[in-house]
Amino acid sequence: MDEDNKLQFPSLPATKEELLDWAYPMRREMQEILPGFFLGPYSAAMKSKLPILERQGITHIVCVRQDIEANFIKPNFPHTFRYLVLDIADNPVENIIRFFPTTKEFIDSCLATGGQSSAVNVTLGLLFILSLSAALVIAYLMETFGMKYRDAFSHVQERRFCINPNVGFVHQLQEYEAIYLAKLTIKMMSPMQLGRSFSLQAGMPGSRKRSLEEDEDFGAMQVTAAQNG
Repeated sequence: MDEDNKLQFPSLPATKEELLDWAYPMRREMQEILPGFFLGPYSAAMKSKLPILERQGITHIVCVRQDIEANFIKPNFPHTFRYLVLDIADNPVENIIRFFPTTKEFIDSCLATGGQSSAVNVTLGLLFILSLSAALVIAYLMETFGMKYRDAFSHVQERRFCINPNVGFVHQLQEYEAIYLAKLTIKMMSPMQLGRSFSLQAGMPGSRKRSLEEDEDFGAMQVTAAQNG
């Protein structure tokens, strides 16, 4: 890719709050991951917490829950905040990558209008609580600031130590690094550059070998069909 078309990412902004030594009761509170961007448990957005949310300037809330929780886990302030509600199973085989674009679009629109976002975890158990929203926040940091999974995870964990994405989510986040970089690279390339790239890939030895093998398979199918005919 030309030098002018190299991927460029903004610098990671520093939060105003100082990093505090982690204490167990802090898991019941929300922590600021980026300026105006908070991560916390569902209890941080309960009805009794409205004064705190308003004091922090919260305007948008990402609420993550499992399907079975939909009847009792709902937005508490639908007329006060804008919500994004995602039903995600805290299961290692759950495809969370499909939720990344929607989440990023919601957060970007929030921050672009000067609002502040609170990514709220909602599930049945402690580990489930920590797996879901943390994975979405890590993915957002990776794609927005060009971070590797390891660096994005460390940034979030330094501020909310109790995060613990399940092994399936970790693998998907590691895979997502290549996915978002490829997506952004293609988006920046001109049609001529794209055509040149595909031509080069088509001329690679591996591609040539596969092409020959496919031709041989197709030829064998034709011979078999002729013999049977």
